[in-house]
This record gives sequence, structure tokens and C-alpha cells, in this order.
Amino acid sequence: MIETQAPGDRTADSASHPETRGIELIGDEERHGRARDLFLVWAAPNVSILSLTIGATLILLGLEIWQAVVVVLAAALLWIFPGVIAASGPAAGTSGSVITRAMYGVIGNRLFVVFVGWFIGAVFLSLTWLASSFLGADLLRRWGLTDPVWVPIGVTLVVSAITVVVAVFGHGLILRLFPFLSAAVFVIFLLAAAFILPSVNWQYAPAEPLEGVALWSAMSIGFTILASTPLSFINSPDIARYLPRSVKPSHIATATALGGGVPFVVFTIIGALLATALAPESIDAGLDVALLDLLPAWLGPILVIGVVINTIALNGMTAYTSSMALQAIGLRLRRIPATVIVGIVGTALTIYLVLSSNLVDAANLMLQFLVVVSGPAMAVYTVDALMRRYAYDGVELFDTDRGARFWYSGGWSVPGIAALLVGGLVTAMCLATSVWAGPVADATGYVDLSVPAGMIVSAGLYALLHRSGLAKAGRP
Repeated sequence: MIETQAPGDRTADSASHPETRGIELIGDEERHGRARDLFLVWAAPNVSILSLTIGATLILLGLEIWQAVVVVLAAALLWIFPGVIAASGPAAGTSGSVITRAMYGVIGNRLFVVFVGWFIGAVFLSLTWLASSFLGADLLRRWGLTDPVWVPIGVTLVVSAITVVVAVFGHGLILRLFPFLSAAVFVIFLLAAAFILPSVNWQYAPAEPLEGVALWSAMSIGFTILASTPLSFINSPDIARYLPRSVKPSHIATATALGGGVPFVVFTIIGALLATALAPESIDAGLDVALLDLLPAWLGPILVIGVVINTIALNGMTAYTSSMALQAIGLRLRRIPATVIVGIVGTALTIYLVLSSNLVDAANLMLQFLVVVSGPAMAVYTVDALMRRYAYDGVELFDTDRGARFWYSGGWSVPGIAALLVGGLVTAMCLATSVWAGPVADATGYVDLSVPAGMIVSAGLYALLHRSGLAKAGRP
């Protein structure tokens, strides 16, 4: 059955009304916007305290400032991937969680969305809510609210509730609101950076400078942690899907990549510089606390507001796209109830992390493991989009009957599933974390080659199998 919205229903994408449209096809008469609008939409969620945290991690790994900058710039190049796949949204006129039926088959895609799409969404919902919970709780502690359990839980509940409201209003509100959020958060974070920079130790050098394999290990682990952010945005087609079909894919890719990549570079580097002004033990104890200690008393609350705004922006986008993922797996839910379910699940996971970890440890470990699924998934999507030249037919994507074009073999696409599983296995074998080191990483002295190895294997295997008879589609 093909899902469509009533013709001319403009409330489907209005900033002043909750968006009722989910994965339903968008008619040409409802398409609007320009590619450059995507720049600020993607900038808002990526002016982030999570970037500061990851940047500080690079220094904790033992890197010098210039080495950390090199790693950040290398990882920033990966933003081209969410840019490339974003153009599939306007081509198909639906969510990326539906478009991936072309890669994995009707039934295979349901499992993909459940185990990959939802895992990615849950990680980022929890990590960004976790950041705002820790920072907000520490600010309230300074004001006399010291309960170590209920204060961070209370902050989490308030921020998550506002986030769900943004996701309920959906694309129209995101398009209108996020440019203003981008400007506000950018100013707040730059203001905080202005007070941090005088404390930076520009002559910083590790007590024991890294060389040889140890240096490559630290840089590669840092790269993997950083890479998890751009590679996780397989939801980029959802944000672009209202654009007219006539918009050039190259323009969509450029606006998306720069919107995410520019703030990613700026604030991750600032995070690395911040770490040189702090003792390692203070970062381990909580970067949020250490950060507030460097700022004047009047600026602390403003920074917390900035973190909350960023959290709402990123998680509003994540909850919005995750609600459509619930629909794509076949659950008979309208988008708004699906959004509420996403919010409840993400809030529960965040509260668990609030009570059991600190921000640095939680972010590093979860982001490293995230690439096991996000890297291969992004590689498969990118190759498919380029091989098809964005020729996605929305009507065919919604044909889920046996013998349909994307039914493939019993509802499964062997090329997509094989590339995802093999690529994920290779990624895990090359991964080096504090709790797991794959055999390849162990043999190379903990040099983490998980991202390039997994993506290259997935992309190559998918391209090879896709050209074979294994990718034979159903009826034309």
C-alpha cells in the first residue's frame, strides 16, 4: 500500500502545526525550499558540547595540539557521506528508512531499521541528553540543589519533553527554528571559547610524547571516535526530502556537509585546546564541571542554556527521523505517537546512563562501538545512491507485495545484507576500545583501522554483488 498525504495539505509541513506526515510520499506540489537552507539546519545540532568532549579526548589520548587538529580535519572529510545520501530524499520523496528498502529488501530493511537505525538514534539521543543533564545538574548544584539522583533526572525529563515537542511539530518547525538556534548556540559557544582560550597552554606537550605505533594507535582511535558523528547521520535524506526534485544533488550534498562539518571542526578543536588548560584528572572527573570552573559565574548559566538548545536541536532532529523509522518497520503508528515512544525510550536510556557513568567515558565507548554499524551502513547507502544516480521511485519503494521490485529474494537483498554483515565484522575485528580489541587491532599494536577497513569492504562487496544476478529485482 502506498502512503500519501491528502493533496494540498500544507499543515503537513507547517511550523505552527504538528506535522502529521510521516513516511508518506510528498507530492511535487508540496515541495519547497532551497539547498542552502540545509546549512543552518545542520549547523544547529552540531554546535555541541559533545564536540568539546571528544576534542578533549584527543588530548587525553596523548596527542599534541597539531596532531589533534590533523585528526579532526581528517574526520571532518567524512561529512561528505551524509551530504551524498541526503539527495536521495528529494529524489524519492520519502524517508531514508523507506529508501533503504532498495538496499536490503522489504523484510531485510525492517531488521536493518530496527537494529541499525534505532541503535544509532538511541546512542545520540542518550549521549546528548546526558551532556545537558550533567551540565545542568552541576549548575543547579552550585545553586544549592545537590541531590545526585533526582536533580540530573529532573533536568533530563524537562529537556526531553521540550525535545519531543519540537519533533512532534516536525520538519516545518525545524526548517524555521533551527537557523535561529544555530546563531544563538554559535554565539554562546564562541563567547565561552573566548574565556577559555586565555587559559590554553599553547606550548602544551604530553609528558611522554608518542612515537611510532603508539602515536598511530592514539590518532586512529581518536579518528574512530570522531568519525562516528558524521557516519551516524543516515537520517540526512529525511531532512532534505521536501526539496523540489529539480534541486541539484551536488548542492544538497555541499550544504549538508558544510553545515555539519564546519561547526564540527571549530568546536572539536576548541575542545582539544580546552583540555590543555585542565588537569587530566579533572577531565576524567567530568568535563562539564571543569568547563564551568573556567568561566565567570554569569556565563555558566548562559552556557548551560546553549547546551540545552543544542540538545533540543540535535535530539529534536533524531526523534523526528526515528519516529519515521518506527513506521518504516511496519508498525501501524501515526508519526506523532511514534515520536512520543521514541522520546520515552531515549529518556529511559539517558536516566540509566546518568546514574551509571560520566560523560567522557560514556561518549567515548558508545561512539567507538557505533561505527560497527554506522560505517558499513553509510558505505552501502552511498554506493547505492551513486550507482543508481538517485533514481529512486517512491511509488515502487512502497510496493511491499511479493514479486515487487524491491522484494528481491524472499524479501531480502543479498548484496545489502551481506555487505552490511561482512563490513560490520571487519569493523569489529579492527576496532580498539578499552573493553574490546579486535584481532586485527591487537596484532597491529592497537592501531584502529575499523572505519576505513569496514567501509571499504562494505562498499566494495556491495558494488560487486549489486552488479551480479544476486541483486535481481522483482517486477519492473
